[in-house]
Amino acid sequence: MKTQTISILLLALAALPATAQETYQDTKLVENELNGTARYVGMGGAMEALGADISTISTNPAGIGLFRKNQVTVSGGLVTQGGDATTSPSFNGIQLNYSGQKTHASFDQIGFVWAHRVSSRSYLNFGFSYHKSRNFDQILNAGGKLDNASQNKLSAIKYALGVGDNAWNAVDANYQEMFQTADGKDMEYRNATQYLYGQYQHGYIGEYDFNFSGNINDRVYLGITLGIHDVNYRSNSIYSEDLEGNAYSLAEELLKIDGTGYDVKLGAIFRPFAYSPFRIGVYVNSPVFYSLTQYGTSGIGLGTLYSDGSTTDEGTYSENSASLDYKVNTPWKFGISLGHTIGNSLALGATYEYSDYSTIDNRYIDGGYYDAYYGQWYDSSSSDNAMNHNTKQTLKGVSLLKLGAEYKFTPKWALRVGYNYQSPIFKSEGFRDGSIESQGVAYATSTDFTNWKATNRFTCGLGYQYKGFTVDLAYQYTQTDGDFYPFMSYYASESEPQEMNNQVSSTPVSFKRSQVLLTLGYRF
Repeated sequence: MKTQTISILLLALAALPATAQETYQDTKLVENELNGTARYVGMGGAMEALGADISTISTNPAGIGLFRKNQVTVSGGLVTQGGDATTSPSFNGIQLNYSGQKTHASFDQIGFVWAHRVSSRSYLNFGFSYHKSRNFDQILNAGGKLDNASQNKLSAIKYALGVGDNAWNAVDANYQEMFQTADGKDMEYRNATQYLYGQYQHGYIGEYDFNFSGNINDRVYLGITLGIHDVNYRSNSIYSEDLEGNAYSLAEELLKIDGTGYDVKLGAIFRPFAYSPFRIGVYVNSPVFYSLTQYGTSGIGLGTLYSDGSTTDEGTYSENSASLDYKVNTPWKFGISLGHTIGNSLALGATYEYSDYSTIDNRYIDGGYYDAYYGQWYDSSSSDNAMNHNTKQTLKGVSLLKLGAEYKFTPKWALRVGYNYQSPIFKSEGFRDGSIESQGVAYATSTDFTNWKATNRFTCGLGYQYKGFTVDLAYQYTQTDGDFYPFMSYYASESEPQEMNNQVSSTPVSFKRSQVLLTLGYRF
């Protein structure tokens, strides 16, 4: 089979604005989805000034201060991925098979509010809610052509450069075992002609919120929420390349991220006019302070590809694993909302949120201490300056606009509609940079990334109320398009032969998901 060798003396890797592994993985943690009660979802979540819905506990805590009765709610439903999602993708003769589900049931929310009157016009309320702030379930497939490029060639380039241990990941280590020359001075590589990638990720972030709120003379509403976040992320992926010389490579990754975090949310709602229901809401959410553990395994094998499409295993296989404890602080979030009701039949809401994702703080464990009194070990950490610099180059400020309306066409029945627009998280030139000297790169077990663009959500809902009982149904459609890359590109300098280029073009992908959500509630 045809192999080529890169000399250590020839190459210099250009510094490119890009996304590193920690930056790339961080975006899974900082993005909150629209979820909660069916009423909240049906109105697009635009209730941060209207209040009186338990789901506002996780955005504007002052919304709980508008409750005048106790309430209990529980929500669940079905989530399904649309489009061409399949766990048996194919591209130009390459066929993959992996495990995954397009449709699954989801338990989304449970909570209660206890409303306590302290005077004729003032209340002090306590609330608790659990809701699934992030549903990771997603099938992602992408295939494309490669010209004078391959995943193993990228590792060979890094080897030739003599990158440090903190820029050499499990994928690189696998290819090193396969392609390193006998004298250890060089690393061979094979170009590829095409690739196919498939991934199924699943899991969730569960958020537990505890709230104290109240109002002053039914004009000013104040609230505070303490949130605890539980991360459970799982992913299995498979990546295949057709290599020159009638060969192929097959790479598999298993990845899981577990951990917890906490945050504090503060909010206020004002009625500026005494005889008007018009309301203004403002709120701020602190960073979520995460402590996380990541464990990943990368295995790569080589085989022979025949003209009839059949294959045989060469017996060349390498596997490496990596485990890392680390911390991430998500960005601050700020919001303002407007709400108004007309009579007893129409409610209108609009919310704007802003969060600067480029300020994510990636942190590594640098020590700790043992508290003998409590019998606990506490980690200390420091900012990963190299990765944080990369985050600033790659991510940007994100705006979220939420609009919603509810119309009661009878005293018992209500219709709802809503819309969300979230601007892109990534800068257009954002990439996953495998050359950064950082633990986030060293402990990576894959090279792929997707530069996701804007997200659009469309919602509608129906509500029914009988005495103290409520039944609410909502539908949500979400779509996010993006550009997929199996690995970062390397651009040869003018002094280097052009065959040393390792460039890959993007493949367009789209994530489309539908949710049906049912909430049962009781006010008393």
